[in-house]
Amino acid sequence: MRMKPIRVLIAKPGLDGHDRGALIIAQALRDHGMEVIYTGLRQSAVQIARAAIQEDVDVVGLSSLSGAHKSLFPKVVQALEEQGASDIPVVGGGVIPAEDIPFLEEKGVNKIFTSGSPTDAIALYIKQLLNKETIEAPKRIAHIGIAVESIDAALPFYQHNLHLELEAVEVVESEQVRVAFLKIGETMFELLEPLSDDSPIQSFLTKKGEGVHHIALEVDDLTKRLEQYKEQGVRLIHEQPKQGAHDSQIAFLHPKAANGVLFELCQHGEEE
Repeated sequence: MRMKPIRVLIAKPGLDGHDRGALIIAQALRDHGMEVIYTGLRQSAVQIARAAIQEDVDVVGLSSLSGAHKSLFPKVVQALEEQGASDIPVVGGGVIPAEDIPFLEEKGVNKIFTSGSPTDAIALYIKQLLNKETIEAPKRIAHIGIAVESIDAALPFYQHNLHLELEAVEVVESEQVRVAFLKIGETMFELLEPLSDDSPIQSFLTKKGEGVHHIALEVDDLTKRLEQYKEQGVRLIHEQPKQGAHDSQIAFLHPKAANGVLFELCQHGEEE
C-alpha cells in the first residue's frame, strides 16, 4: 500500500476550449487526498508527456469534449512511450461515444470514463490501479434465474422441448424458494418457485408475472468486491454475502444500479 499521496496530471489535449469538467474532476481527486497538477487548455501530446515526467506524476488524466479523442489520446500514450515513461498509466474522459472505447483501450488508454461517470468511481479506480487492487471482471454467467409459479408445470418445456437435463432440485430456506437446476453449456437455468407469500420470488410474480428474474455472475472474493462497490456508490441489496443454493455465497445488486437489471453475484467453493 502506498504511503505518499497519488499525483495526477489533468490535461486537455488539442484545441478543446472548455475546461469546466476537467476542473471538477481535479477538485474531486483533491478531495480524495490526491495531488493534482492541471496543465490548462490546448496542450500538445508532447507537452503533456513532458509535464507528466517533470512533475513525477503517477497517472495522466485526459479530458476531451471536442470529439478528437481518437486522435489525441493515443498521441499522448505514444509521446509517453517515446520519452521513456510508458509506465505512467493514462485514463480519459469527456464526451466519448461508447463505440470509441475499445479503440482507445486498444491504443493503450487504461480506462475511459464516459460523461456522467461518478467522480468517486474515477478516484477509486486510480487508487486501485496504483495499489494493484483493480476489480477483475466476473468470471462467467453462473446462471439465469427464471421465476415460475410451479417448477413441475414449467419443467416439461425445458426437458422435452429444449432437451435440457434436470440436474437437481433444492430448497433455499433463507429465500423461501424451491430451485430447479438445468445445465445449458457452461451455465445454468434456475427455475425459481416461491414457497410462501414472503418469498421475494412471490413478490416478483405478483408484480410482473413469470419470466427472467435475475442474471447471476460468478466472482472471486465476494466480500472484497462488495466493499469496493460500496466505495464506488453502487446501490446494493445485500452489503454482506449470504447463503445461496449449491452451498454458494451470494449478494444482489440493486436493479437501479444496472438500468433495471437485477444482478446476483455468487461465489462457489467449487465449480458448479
